Amino acid sequence: MNKTGEGVLLDIVLGIVGAIVGGYVFSMFGAHGVTGLNNYSLIVAVIGSVLVLVIYHAVKGSAKQT
Repeated sequence: MNKTGEGVLLDIVLGIVGAIVGGYVFSMFGAHGVTGLNNYSLIVAVIGSVLVLVIYHAVKGSAKQT
């Protein structure tokens, strides 16, 4: 717990945005994006969500240091 007050709700919203971004990124590389409710789409969504969350927390962390 980081005690910043943002918490679970922001992570959920960023995860949903990340799932959309994951579909877009995969389609840019010639792969299929989200194709429905299946294992492949779940993997695409998780990769996109992790990507967005890592970028968000890296940018937020660097903003705190300055």
